[in-house]
Amino acid sequence: MLFKNKILHSFFLSAVLFLFSTNLYAWDLGKAGTYQFEKINANVYVMHGPLDEPNKENDGFMNNPGLIVSDKGLIIVDPGSSYPVGKEVLKEIEKISDKPVLAVFNTHIHGDHWLANQAIKEKYPQVKIYGHPDMITQANGDEGLTWLDSMLRMTEGKTKGTKIVAPDFAINHSESIAVDGQHFRIHSMVPAHTNTDIMIEHIDSKTLFLGDNSFYERMGRFDGSSSMLGNIEVLNYSTDLNMTVYVPGHGKSGQSDTAIKPFLDYLIQVQTVVKAGFEDELEDFEIKEKVIGQFDHYKNWAGFDTNFGKHINSMYLEIESSEW
Repeated sequence: MLFKNKILHSFFLSAVLFLFSTNLYAWDLGKAGTYQFEKINANVYVMHGPLDEPNKENDGFMNNPGLIVSDKGLIIVDPGSSYPVGKEVLKEIEKISDKPVLAVFNTHIHGDHWLANQAIKEKYPQVKIYGHPDMITQANGDEGLTWLDSMLRMTEGKTKGTKIVAPDFAINHSESIAVDGQHFRIHSMVPAHTNTDIMIEHIDSKTLFLGDNSFYERMGRFDGSSSMLGNIEVLNYSTDLNMTVYVPGHGKSGQSDTAIKPFLDYLIQVQTVVKAGFEDELEDFEIKEKVIGQFDHYKNWAGFDTNFGKHINSMYLEIESSEW
């Protein structure tokens, strides 16, 4: 019995030390939490970022950087929101592998996903960065500058020193790319979250990086370049691909029932109530007041209070436009 107790004590102590060391060496953002890459598939890793808006506490980090390990190098999906964040993401990557970064994919124009390109390019000047052709144009224009200013303001200066490094290789829907023996297929039906979206399928592991076409436990924004109806179509399309793992732009990765369905159900519900309200000749603000109680199961999602009314308005405008 004494020997058995010693074994149990040793096992418990080892487990505690493992958990402690794992947290000790993770990227520590204080109140915003600790972050590191998690293995989600054969040779695929994701660092699931904070769900809050970019702010001083999280240094502007909020997305889900992805990592694919190949024989001779690494491929990154959406390295993050700034030069300082990119350097921290690289530190976490080096805990997985010291191989060089060969390629980067940027899923869309929103700067919280790609402004960290600078840090990757600085350390690996030969890296190839891929993005939608319209994203390249926008990133090198006013939209890129707007994102630089927004991140600097929202983080109260934490992203200082960040410069625009846009993708340098344009990719389109249905294109296939091989990087060091790893095979990728691009899925791009726009507009959806934006008019610059690409989703990256890692063919070898049946993993799909959705970008911000999907969220889990966070509400994203829809701006003038977006289509909520298009987003519904994209998520139905993505579900039908029958991937093993789906990676949303924000929130936990998983099968389609967790990484796609909750947000898709939300969009469909918004479409249903807005269409009914529109047919009853209600204004968007009247629809919001009438139906908000039907969305209680989403009220704890980060950004719900800020974005719900805007989502009702965006859907209203799309439905109104479709009637003309």
